[in-house]
Amino acid sequence: MPPGMNIDLAYGQSSLSIDLPSDRTTVIEPSFASGLPEEKDTLLAALDQPIGLPALRTMIHPDDRICILFTDITRATPNDRIIPWLLEYLSDHPKDQITLLNQLGTHRPNTREELEAMLTPEVVRNYRVLNHDAEDPDQLVSVGQTASGAPALLNRQALDADLRIVTGFIEPHFFAGFSGGPKGIMPGVAGLETVMSNHGFDHIADERSTFGVTQGNPLWEELRDIALRAGPSFLLNVTLNHQRAITGVFAGGLIEAHQQGCQRVKQTAMQAVERAFDIVVTTNSGYPLDMNLYQGVKGMSAGSRILKEGGLLILACECREGVPASSPLDQLLRSASGPQEILTMLSTPGFVRPEQWQAQIQALIQSRAEVQVFSALDDTTLRAAHLEPCKDIQKTVENRLQKLGPEARVAVLPQGPLTIPYLAG
Repeated sequence: MPPGMNIDLAYGQSSLSIDLPSDRTTVIEPSFASGLPEEKDTLLAALDQPIGLPALRTMIHPDDRICILFTDITRATPNDRIIPWLLEYLSDHPKDQITLLNQLGTHRPNTREELEAMLTPEVVRNYRVLNHDAEDPDQLVSVGQTASGAPALLNRQALDADLRIVTGFIEPHFFAGFSGGPKGIMPGVAGLETVMSNHGFDHIADERSTFGVTQGNPLWEELRDIALRAGPSFLLNVTLNHQRAITGVFAGGLIEAHQQGCQRVKQTAMQAVERAFDIVVTTNSGYPLDMNLYQGVKGMSAGSRILKEGGLLILACECREGVPASSPLDQLLRSASGPQEILTMLSTPGFVRPEQWQAQIQALIQSRAEVQVFSALDDTTLRAAHLEPCKDIQKTVENRLQKLGPEARVAVLPQGPLTIPYLAG
């Protein structure tokens, strides 16, 4: 028996430890980037020396209404640090002229307790903090149409502001290329119809709608164009390592600053491999990113990029919030007999459902691979989502390697979609 390799998988708020044969296992992780020695000072300096724009303080007039857009609980953005620092920078501006708007997209609203954990109790107590609601017509204003003719709807609070400060963090995104940047506006504070149009079947199916690609990505280019219709916006995005330490600050123009951040992330997160693997074990980067199966599709997508046709993909994703139960994704998955029927339904002209993009990507992965999930979900729930439960990751991998023979190999992504592997050449 060859010596074992101990690997810690990000899972929930802790980790899972597995031992796999070292001679048959490749561990793929992001290149480690050290955290900034002075996070706060670097961030404040970036606000005064932004990319493509004048210093933030010079852009603000005394009577301006400012809307700060922040990421929701499903994102790893260190809001509890960057938002208080930003508000300190804006401390001369009247508090009643500042609104904080949660970039929920189509996600559920965050509770007051969650907002306090994300932003600090002091911020929630002293500022107007709102949850975006993609389905509330009173919150939405039209800024034209999408490419497919659907209304392009954005949050009224964001549009009524004289200046939008869009915060977040940049990481590879499985169909928008990268998170951050204009995504903070679209889909961050967009209407449901708008999101469904942008995340429609054809856009998701386009081979350019994938990790690390923005130029030529039809989905990203449309969301960029809609976001720019909101008016003047100042970007404050950060990059992170797996310890959530800030490794870079990218402030300034919505597009220009984001592009520089994306180039940085490419250098650390995108990892080339020479061959496809028989088995890939991945995660969804632990809590909060693995809080439900909806988010878990990102981890599946990252791992599937280097998996052989017909191979085994194992996802470790806690899913403490379920699929979630009775969510549009849950209902859509339960309405079909399997992945092929899902793809058939979604490709039918006129068929549009909320969260169909996650079901589509999951079904596409399952059309070429076996997918098992290690989670807190019960077997019935997983099978209703057309996924097989994995009870023991280590034993499952060992048994599959034994079955496939001595040439079979396994890849492990302990940090899930924080690392995006791709086949060289």
